[in-house]
Amino acid sequence: MADFGINVDPGEVGLDARRLRRIDTHLRRYVDDGRLAGWQVMVSRRRKVAHLSSYGLADKEAGRPVETDTLWRIYSMTKPITSIAAMMLWEEGAFELTDPVSRWLPEFSQPRVYVGGSAARPVTVPAIEPIRVWHLLTHTAGLTYGFHRVHVTDEMYRLRGFELGGPEGMDLAACVRGWAEIPLAFQPGAEWNYSVATDVLGRLVEVVSGQTLEAFFNERILGPLGMRDTTFWCPEDRQHRLAALYTADPARTRTIRSEAFGRGILKPPTWFSGGGGLVSTTRDYTRFTWMLLNGGELEGARLLSPRTLQYMTRNHLPGGADLTAFGRPLFAETRYDGVGFGLGFAVVLDPVAYRTLSTVGEYHWGGMASTAFWVDPAEEMTVVFMTQLLPSSTYPLRSQLRQLVYQALVD
Repeated sequence: MADFGINVDPGEVGLDARRLRRIDTHLRRYVDDGRLAGWQVMVSRRRKVAHLSSYGLADKEAGRPVETDTLWRIYSMTKPITSIAAMMLWEEGAFELTDPVSRWLPEFSQPRVYVGGSAARPVTVPAIEPIRVWHLLTHTAGLTYGFHRVHVTDEMYRLRGFELGGPEGMDLAACVRGWAEIPLAFQPGAEWNYSVATDVLGRLVEVVSGQTLEAFFNERILGPLGMRDTTFWCPEDRQHRLAALYTADPARTRTIRSEAFGRGILKPPTWFSGGGGLVSTTRDYTRFTWMLLNGGELEGARLLSPRTLQYMTRNHLPGGADLTAFGRPLFAETRYDGVGFGLGFAVVLDPVAYRTLSTVGEYHWGGMASTAFWVDPAEEMTVVFMTQLLPSSTYPLRSQLRQLVYQALVD
């Protein structure tokens, strides 16, 4: 991938070129009618790029088009990278998945669980069992996000300054101490709730490795994989490549530039967010997905063993439950029937229940600005989609992209 672009005739890898063009036809409508500023999509099979297309503007106000090297805020697509980092240390024997995280993060030595009351005067009880490393990887620790706005503990995060980030000047260690002081939303292991758990996992990586998360990523993951444009901030000499961030107007008919939100990426951060801090390119994230598809190795750089990756991408929810049965919904528009969760990835269990054309064993995640990726081992396929619209629940882009990609498979 020295020169990133289409490098195989789609028909050679079982994809119909005419049907692939339906992806572009459909997604262009989102730009033409004003719902998106611009987008980029990559479809590869057997580590060959069969489809790569861009449309619209990376920055509407500047009139700057989407290019192959456009930088995108990937937000929660950072989480799988942090999960890989943790499991690399696990493979070295640094910890077991059942180990209490308090062994390295003593602030979690006596967690308490919310059972009633207000955010100002909560009623809590002691946790029945400790928060374990496995709980962080599976989002079953009882932690939450302030932006959820569905539970009293969410409000408690916001009152502490943890809504879409952290208070000014706090480093990751201080953020983790702050989260540890807030009651858990439920007993560890009792439910699934999307949360700051992966940020806590990033801090665990720091303590165990003796490196900052940024240094660990650069040395052990991003450098070996050749992900040269994936960073925790966008320096001035790259900002001309950074896509602007947008939100939808109340009627969802046009985009509005988000000036305040996301500006933190323009300067070195005070803390490295393993849950949502990276900026990347389609090329770079494609290389990450190829490493996953290839069993943990890419072009001689092995991060994980195939068996570890297979273990990570199985459903780890108790009793084989899906996210609808065991989890708390993120958004009303998001469907989780037939989807479980592994160690850092959502995993398709039943495409029929999912109501989305897919494959059993496909694993995926997305970012808050509507970016998405998935890896389908059975079909030997990976897909990366980039855009910059908040929140990701605004339009059903991900389910529509799936049906458009899978209908192009003809072998």
